[in-house]
Amino acid sequence: MLLMVLLLLAGLGALYFGADWMVRGAARLGKTLGLSPMVIGLTVVSLGTSAPELFVAVMATLQGSSDIAVGNVLGSNLANIGLIMGLTAVVRPLQVAPTVIRREIPIMVFVTVLLGPLIMDRAVGRMDGALLTGLLALYLIFLFYRGRKTPAHLISPVSQLTATARDWKRMGVLVDLGLLVAGTLGLLLGGRAIVQAGIYFSEVFGISELAIGLTVVAVGTSLPELATSIVAAMRKQTDIAVGNVIGSNIFNIAGVLGITGILAPIDVDPGVLWVEFPAVLGLSLVLFLVSFSPKARGEGKVQRWEGALLLVAYVALGTWILW
Repeated sequence: MLLMVLLLLAGLGALYFGADWMVRGAARLGKTLGLSPMVIGLTVVSLGTSAPELFVAVMATLQGSSDIAVGNVLGSNLANIGLIMGLTAVVRPLQVAPTVIRREIPIMVFVTVLLGPLIMDRAVGRMDGALLTGLLALYLIFLFYRGRKTPAHLISPVSQLTATARDWKRMGVLVDLGLLVAGTLGLLLGGRAIVQAGIYFSEVFGISELAIGLTVVAVGTSLPELATSIVAAMRKQTDIAVGNVIGSNIFNIAGVLGITGILAPIDVDPGVLWVEFPAVLGLSLVLFLVSFSPKARGEGKVQRWEGALLLVAYVALGTWILW
């Protein structure tokens, strides 16, 4: 038991630092190679924020534990909105940019709604995965060609990551490649460790793998987003916190389930259709309504009481799911 607890903690640590190293290495490498912050943001950062979920989902599906993969994605989206965005708004009211209100949040809701019909056959097959991945590609291409109007939340994190690129330039591309490789290796090892620990705890305590994925694994893989959002809010860069959550949710469904579904079809537990999926959709719609409230017209805010509402909704939905 102690060994598995240590394995779980080590896996979470490997995922956290692996994602950080991978993003930093890739961002600096892109800067060294002359890529614009926008291109780096649309590729490296959008992948990096959901890299833990992606690696865990792929590992779990390949090992025949699809419930952990599905629970991880849906649980991460719940945690991103309810726990991370709610808690961050309680720390500091979140500024919501007009572009996020008009475009990013509706796209997140659309992708979430689309997932419903795709899992009605209780699986995310290769065709479903190709459709989701294709939609993600179209979304990134759309943002790419609107380069000058790219939301600040896609540029600001990259500006921070590449601010010290000049200091690393003398050390050369090898250092950046080393960070990239080390980060990817950390994600691989961390993903495998978490899946193994999740399967073990599921068997020992008689808890379903889906519940393990929705709780321990989902919160664990969302730690990078939580840390980024809290720090961004404390530094009064709340656009980063909001964009971090919305972008991660879009990538979790379209990218994580899409790419994993292409590699290996994902089985979906029938209960997901009536419990977990409606919970994610419901919380996404709550965020949608909050963002389009009269106070959120133009460039609005997610107030502290609204953040508390999201946090309470997350706890209530989590209790309902586990019940």
